[in-house]
Amino acid sequence: MNFSFPSSSHIFTAGLFLLIFSASLEASSLNHEKNSLASSSARDNYKIETIPAIFIDCQRCDYNYIREEISFIDYVRDQQQADIHLFITVQFTGDGGREYELTFIGRRSFTDMNYSFTQLIGRNMTQSEIRDILNDAIRIGLAPFMMRTPISNLFTLNFHGTPDDYVPSNDTHDPWNNWVFQIYFGQVQLELESNKRELEGRWGFNANRVTSDWKLQFRPYFNYDYTEINQDDETISSLRHRNGIDSYAIKSLTDHWSAGFFTYYNTRIDNNLKHRLWVSPGIEYSIFPYREATRRSINFRYQIGYTHVNYYDMTIFEKEQEDLLSQRLEARASYQQPWGSIYAGVIGSHYFHDFNLRRIDFYTRLSVRLTEGLELSLQNDFEIIQDQLSLRAKDLNLEDILLAQQELATDFSFRAMIAISYTFGSDFANVVNTRF
Repeated sequence: MNFSFPSSSHIFTAGLFLLIFSASLEASSLNHEKNSLASSSARDNYKIETIPAIFIDCQRCDYNYIREEISFIDYVRDQQQADIHLFITVQFTGDGGREYELTFIGRRSFTDMNYSFTQLIGRNMTQSEIRDILNDAIRIGLAPFMMRTPISNLFTLNFHGTPDDYVPSNDTHDPWNNWVFQIYFGQVQLELESNKRELEGRWGFNANRVTSDWKLQFRPYFNYDYTEINQDDETISSLRHRNGIDSYAIKSLTDHWSAGFFTYYNTRIDNNLKHRLWVSPGIEYSIFPYREATRRSINFRYQIGYTHVNYYDMTIFEKEQEDLLSQRLEARASYQQPWGSIYAGVIGSHYFHDFNLRRIDFYTRLSVRLTEGLELSLQNDFEIIQDQLSLRAKDLNLEDILLAQQELATDFSFRAMIAISYTFGSDFANVVNTRF
């Protein structure tokens, strides 16, 4: 299989260039903010004469609940109309909880006020509790801004804790030693028609341990898909399963380096894989410190792996089982800022016994606010595929193709999406109406 690289692969290069260029702009912007802050200390007692407006930039927040409960400030639909830009990101912690990072960016009369803090939320919190805790964090973050407004005298600060709530205990004991377990079962979907029946099921188990030094996972999973079609007194059925075990152990070395060992086992009928076991050590380098990963990251990962595989049917290479050595290199970058986000990367891999058996994957995700109310979203995923070792030697029939029982030979795979949205009209978004 031969394939020439198309020009669309330049999408990744452009995305990566835009990412690095944006990072340099951010560094320049931060220096400017520091200088501006130093020169504006005389304005600390300055008060604005109107209620400030806030734009909340968050993908995992209950926007209606925030507006309903925090009513002492105006809400606007675009960051260009705001006095305060609240940028909220979230990542999951090792125990299954969440860590929200709230960044308050002052605009207009508040340009000298910019700060961030984090809010931890436990894994056992209900959605209602999560909303209340996040709203309390937003109120605390807004307090310095509101002290400059005409209604500053209407605010009070209450502390509901005791010293035991915040003084670390020297005898803290975790009987689980940072291990978190999850069992899921019953993700069953049943669809019935007069001439068609489908049953899908998903179940599995998760064991994770995350500390500052280690990141461990053991995850067996099981997927079942059954389809039955009745046509002209003939019944056609399809049974597919995709089962496996995904596990890894990753060690933190420095703020920029980490090493890991990965194992992966799977079996699936449609890909002609009766048993496939892959083991691989790997190493990763991060240009930025890992603690900045929620905002920006440029990482490079290298892995070398051993694979043992048994096939259901003989392959086009006349193999029923084989042992393989391969290597894999990935470069990926992400950048998330109030103006939008970029996520881009490239993955290349090949087998050592034949360098022509290779695969390259380019992917980009871009979301940018171009101007007030105008947003552009792009997604692209392009794969050059020349390593389909498991293709069956026997001829495919139409029934197996339509029921996705067998993998088709291909030289490439391409998926793309573009979306443009424009919002205009009233600047304010204070009113909440949940009817229907």
